[in-house]
Amino acid sequence: MRLGILDIGSNTVHLLAADARPGGRPHATTSDRSVVRLMRFLTPEGAISEEGVQALVDAVARARRIAEDERVDTLLATATSAVREALNGEEVMARIERALGSPLQVLTGEEEAELTFLAVRRWFGWDAGRILLLDIGGGSFEFAAGGDELPEVAASVPLGAGRMTVQFLPEDPPGEDAVERLRVHAREVLAPVADRLNALPAPDHLVGSSKAIRSLANLAGREVSGLGFDRTVMSRSSLKSWIPRLARIPASARQELPGITPDRTFQIVAAAVCLHTAMKMLDIDEIEVSPWALREGVLLRYTESMTWGGAGI
Repeated sequence: MRLGILDIGSNTVHLLAADARPGGRPHATTSDRSVVRLMRFLTPEGAISEEGVQALVDAVARARRIAEDERVDTLLATATSAVREALNGEEVMARIERALGSPLQVLTGEEEAELTFLAVRRWFGWDAGRILLLDIGGGSFEFAAGGDELPEVAASVPLGAGRMTVQFLPEDPPGEDAVERLRVHAREVLAPVADRLNALPAPDHLVGSSKAIRSLANLAGREVSGLGFDRTVMSRSSLKSWIPRLARIPASARQELPGITPDRTFQIVAAAVCLHTAMKMLDIDEIEVSPWALREGVLLRYTESMTWGGAGI
């Protein structure tokens, strides 16, 4: 069957269509994203403005049309931190569901971490041993770790790249003082999660997923061979060397850099600062980049539920 996974995130509304069956590897047929950058539309009270809600609704309606054109049998729509934390979240969800014509599932931060961890585990396989996962989105930063498909620790903190750009790096370019303030804030927020993760047995693989991490790896990473396939790795030292360079140039110039797409130019500095801070606190010298993340995790969980006669994520 053909499944559609619609990820309504803080930065983009991303549709993934894939042919899938229980027990089989999914094969992607279509990937389409609309850039919304919801953090621009948050009011001082924490609600999504009417302009932002309309941008969401338009993006969701567009994704639905594409899904219909692609003959998607089932469309699974999930929303993450920007929607679940908005003051007017219930109203926003109702309008999204009207545009979808189907239910919307709002994931908690821990569910995001668990589903992304499932996708990463399946990509790397059981022989990869213990995995520590870092996944930074627009509104939140997820972590998960363990030796099985269900992580022993799954955590989410409000350190998303879009959120931190609005709160700490509003100027373009941001400047060194603003970057340092964000770094201090990130250390404070990450401390409890780092303590939990550092108490676990040492991981065999340290993995990063998400568009932001893949973009940074295009700048600061390198290709290596291993586990039967080529993969991208990024060192903490290389990432650190890019932060002052990214912070000195305006967003309009960042999109000229390799792998930095227009939808990431504004928030890539915040993503780099938060990721580097997390790697330092977790004593990570180098991370491997997973091509699978939340959308693939949702798809895998759904196909598993079909095996057992279920119907949900």
